[in-house]
Amino acid sequence: MTETLLKIERLTKAYPGVVANDNVSFDIGVGEVHALLGENGAGKSTLVKMIYGLVKPDSGTMTLRGTPFAPAEPRAARADGIAMVFQHFSLFEALTVAENVALGMEDPPQMRDLARRITEVSEAYGLPLDPSRIVGDLSAGERQRVEIIRCLLQDPKLLIMDEPTSVLTPQEVEILFQTLRKLSSEGTAILYISHKLEEIRALCDNATILRLGKNVGTCVPRDTTAKEMAELMVGGTLQIPTRKPGEVGEIAMEISGLSVPSPSEFGTSLKDVSIQVRAGEILGVGGVAGNGQDELLGVLSGEILSAPDAVQLHGQPVGRLGPVARRRLGLLAAPEERLGHAAAPNMSLTENALLTGAVREGLERNGFLSWPKAKTFAERIIETFDVRTPGPENAARSLSGGNLQKFVIGREVLQRPEVLVVNQPTWGVDASAAAAIRQALLDLAQKGTAVICISQDLDELMEISDNFAALTEGRLSPPRAAAGLTVEQIGLMLGGAHGMEVAHIDTAEART
Repeated sequence: MTETLLKIERLTKAYPGVVANDNVSFDIGVGEVHALLGENGAGKSTLVKMIYGLVKPDSGTMTLRGTPFAPAEPRAARADGIAMVFQHFSLFEALTVAENVALGMEDPPQMRDLARRITEVSEAYGLPLDPSRIVGDLSAGERQRVEIIRCLLQDPKLLIMDEPTSVLTPQEVEILFQTLRKLSSEGTAILYISHKLEEIRALCDNATILRLGKNVGTCVPRDTTAKEMAELMVGGTLQIPTRKPGEVGEIAMEISGLSVPSPSEFGTSLKDVSIQVRAGEILGVGGVAGNGQDELLGVLSGEILSAPDAVQLHGQPVGRLGPVARRRLGLLAAPEERLGHAAAPNMSLTENALLTGAVREGLERNGFLSWPKAKTFAERIIETFDVRTPGPENAARSLSGGNLQKFVIGREVLQRPEVLVVNQPTWGVDASAAAAIRQALLDLAQKGTAVICISQDLDELMEISDNFAALTEGRLSPPRAAAGLTVEQIGLMLGGAHGMEVAHIDTAEART
């Protein structure tokens, strides 16, 4: 049997109106890769925050290597060998890799020595990094390497990873897994949180499943199907999204020859982008993070203005109209960054419902706000999209990431858009919630809404899209029918091969 590294016994943590963790117990062995699974709001984040010293448990105990363990703050946890890579990167874009690493250390060495150490450790674990590079110039995968190397320099005994592959390419995922397997073989335990169940099956030795704050069981992932794990998480049958036949109508939105600079110094400018999307159609836009996704959503939503005729809605030029004016015309959007962009962290769910719903839901009249109507709208979102929260008066920041995502998507879907643009609609949500969000997008299209779905999840795009286009360095490929596209064809498109190269693959496959 594997020696126990961390023993968790009956940990409990309650907040007003909700018990986040209810008598949770399980062990993590030395060198074990242990998955922590559960629906959004099941208590995973609270649990790892208690391990890392960010949250103090109400009751229960932890034992690390046989010694009582109760970190009062992350510094104490790190001193005892606990490291954590968060879902949202905590890096300063204007600083170098070495400077960012130094900021996460209690007593950093001289910068020259630290740079040499970063190079040595990153190369030893197959995550090569140039310590002198500016973080703002790095890809999402390279930024994650910075977070991981910062942890590895602490020589951790337990590495906690929260949704580590959400912004990685398949190739970067495989490199990460090789690194984690090497760490495991050297005795470092890994507590791994992810909603990508096939990754759990490929990587993890054991899994603990949380549901509504309770430990409801364990499994060996490699011996359990992804569907079985999802159903353990939700406590019922997992519904698969389905689409009813529907008519594709007239062109709802058209972009012609659009070129705009990115408002961010570290962003990606759009170059000669042209697309059409018809009523009842779902256009999937795929691409690796940082290739212009945020800029594309900004141009479509009205946050980034363009030439008047460059963007047309039902034939009407809207390139110079802002988001509110476009909402009046039926164009709605949900950005990727849910906390801070899609939702105001310190405002209640009722207030956040009002922020984008005021025009189409009639929540204001002659300059006066109707708070009862706003609360009713928020309650409808919560109920329809199964948002786990005590009520609409709770602040957006109090929700788990997945539950806030359900609220943000639900807020736009329930406003009956004529065109809906979403960026990463199921980022960080569990299998059940992802299926519900995808079904909502399919239902919208079936009712005649034109949907543009920007996503890094290719499986998601192939599941719901009618047509697929690839975004590479700010350029968009011509759309192709999603049905029948192969992984090789998609890979070529994502790499910028939008013409003859993909056609060559088509011809070769037809011959075979």
